Amino acid sequence: MLFNSLTFIVFFAVVLALHNLPFSWRVKKTNLLLASYLFYAAWNPPFVLLLWLSTLVDWFVARRIYAEERQPHRRLWLIASIAVNLGVLGFFKYGDFLLQNWQVAMASVGVTYTPPPWSIVLPVGISFYTFQTMAYSLDIYLRRAAPTKSFLDFALFVTFFPQLVAGPIVRPTQLIPQFAQPRRASLTQLRWGLGLMTIGLFNKVVIADGLLAPVADAVFGAGEPVLWLDAWLGTLAFSGQIFCDFAGYSTTAIGVGLCLGFSLPNNFQFPYAAIGFRDFWSRWHISLSSWLRDYLYIPLGGNRKGRARTYANLMTTMLLGGLWHGASWTFVVWGGLHGIFLAIERWLEERFAGARIAQNVVFQFFMALVTYFAVNITWVFFRAQDFSTAFGMIVSMVGLQTDAIAVVPTIRVIHTVVVIGSLVSVHWFMRERSLEDVAARTPTWLLGVLWGAMLFAIITTQGTGDAFIYFQF
Repeated sequence: MLFNSLTFIVFFAVVLALHNLPFSWRVKKTNLLLASYLFYAAWNPPFVLLLWLSTLVDWFVARRIYAEERQPHRRLWLIASIAVNLGVLGFFKYGDFLLQNWQVAMASVGVTYTPPPWSIVLPVGISFYTFQTMAYSLDIYLRRAAPTKSFLDFALFVTFFPQLVAGPIVRPTQLIPQFAQPRRASLTQLRWGLGLMTIGLFNKVVIADGLLAPVADAVFGAGEPVLWLDAWLGTLAFSGQIFCDFAGYSTTAIGVGLCLGFSLPNNFQFPYAAIGFRDFWSRWHISLSSWLRDYLYIPLGGNRKGRARTYANLMTTMLLGGLWHGASWTFVVWGGLHGIFLAIERWLEERFAGARIAQNVVFQFFMALVTYFAVNITWVFFRAQDFSTAFGMIVSMVGLQTDAIAVVPTIRVIHTVVVIGSLVSVHWFMRERSLEDVAARTPTWLLGVLWGAMLFAIITTQGTGDAFIYFQF
């Protein structure tokens, strides 16, 4: 069930109506849990069994970890939780990837191996809810939290439908306590929630799908060398598409939660206004970057065990973060490039610590350009289906491609330049601001006009009904 579908609008209206009827809080939570299962089952009903498996395993394992005083036994229970969660994730998401690479490895030593056909369907959003439920057991193992006493609350935490399939990846301490007491959106919360849903769907339907996706698809799907201008337009279009698509989902999810009276964490903070790569990752997919920091980078030792170990931990984290996004070496390269950029940035900061130039406006502007340029280079590997396409695109971007063709019509060139220019400008305007502050300073009539214009654009755009990009992760 897609946010950008009439089916979801009807579904959400029914859920919202039930949530505001005079039922007991337990009945309302049960309604939300059943609605969440229905929301997920709309893609493939049998995969609800995987949600039940994750829920039951981490519910019982976390309680055993909490009750156990012997550290070796606590560690064994944690390993059991991780093994089940990552085992299921690995089977469905990485099984074919591992078989293909095993075939290549065997061929390299002269052994012919033909793996059986892999026809396993990838459960939508499995990476998101796997990390979310794993965080519950990890927090209890690390003694950051105690297990909840309500199985209903925990089951709802695992399956809460607004952010179930594409985040934000919510921590147990952020959401489970909200289920303890009755919640119902105030009129202000309802207004804000509906406004955020409109902004999110506008980003997805109008900008990502309507204006930018055709350019990115044309360039990356050309099948032959493209002109340097088209290569850059396609890459910039994808950079805008991936942001508007993913941030659109997160914003809609936050809005849906707010309409029901629940607060979900922000997942984006205008990342294309980042000055440096650490700043970028504090603004892009915040829930994942903080998850990797807290549950992978810091447990590996973080920056506490010397310079070499710090760089190794950083690269390990980013490489695995890339692999989290998809079972392909192009995603690993994408993560590795970000790891290299972060390592270089850290080295420069150590070498020039305290230098006045870091505070210079011109230098910061230069670093912002470098950051945006480098991030777009990484998007080539994220979008390309294979290395041949990615390297061909890089060659085109530096103007070294021969016999290149033009694939982007002039009108699309203008659209892309205007949309990306506007998007980056908005990010810079909002860099140190919040949406709430800007809305508070904007006349009510103007907010109404903008809201109406976005709704009109969503309704009139002949959208394709495409799923959100991050559903595949």
